[in-house]
Amino acid sequence: MNDLSRSLIAGVVLVGLAGSAYLWWQQRQEGQAAALAPLVAPNTRAVEAVAPEPAPVPLHHAIEEITPPLAEPLPPLTDSGSEVSDALVALLGREQVLSFVDASGFAQRVVATVDSLARGHAASRLWPVHPAPGRFQVVERDGATYIADDNRERYKAFVRFASAIDTEAAVALYLRIYPLLQKAYEDLGYPGKYFNNRLIEVIDQLLATPDLLKPVRLSLVEVKGPGETPSPWLRYEYADPALEALPAGQKILLRMGPGNAGELKAKLRQFRQRVASSGVTG
Repeated sequence: MNDLSRSLIAGVVLVGLAGSAYLWWQQRQEGQAAALAPLVAPNTRAVEAVAPEPAPVPLHHAIEEITPPLAEPLPPLTDSGSEVSDALVALLGREQVLSFVDASGFAQRVVATVDSLARGHAASRLWPVHPAPGRFQVVERDGATYIADDNRERYKAFVRFASAIDTEAAVALYLRIYPLLQKAYEDLGYPGKYFNNRLIEVIDQLLATPDLLKPVRLSLVEVKGPGETPSPWLRYEYADPALEALPAGQKILLRMGPGNAGELKAKLRQFRQRVASSGVTG
């Protein structure tokens, strides 16, 4: 082998070694860059996993926190209808109870009505109070049907009755009757749930009823069959779909008119201040 051949072979070997060394160095650098990429690459758009925010803990308005204990606590009421009726008479007066209240199965009526006021329909046959007397009043104007202003008069007597109730005395009676209300609420299908929590939810919903100062337009629902509808207001719907979609309690307040609704809201606020607590569920 001459000197030229040796030189060529040596050159090839050197090139091969240099190439292998370069490839090794390049792979090592790429490996280090990959390891450091999350730390040094400013343009990296990796999506970071974000833990979901925990759901808010629902408020538990513990009945024990409603009012400070009395010096001489009153005995709780039993399921006896006469005991509940006597307690209502002591709070409201006999004439008022006879005029406005249905004391039969009072705890069950209260619970069923409170729960249904937040839903689409609240059957009047289950109310703890008598429905407003008289016929639902409407007025025709420019080819459209509206709730008549005179309709508000049907509710005046009840609003005066409710507004005149002594709030502190009503809360005291609520505390005495609460074991009956809680049992009735669980029997309604809510085992392990607290009626006082539901009451606060419904009061808050009623207080959120919109104040409509303009006449409320209605649409007539066709009722097929003989005879007259026992509850005329059931033949009407609110023409505004947003109003018709409101829960039953809010629609009842709208039917009463803004003045009557405002007085009842004021009484509800008073009651809520005394039956709501700041405790939370664990």
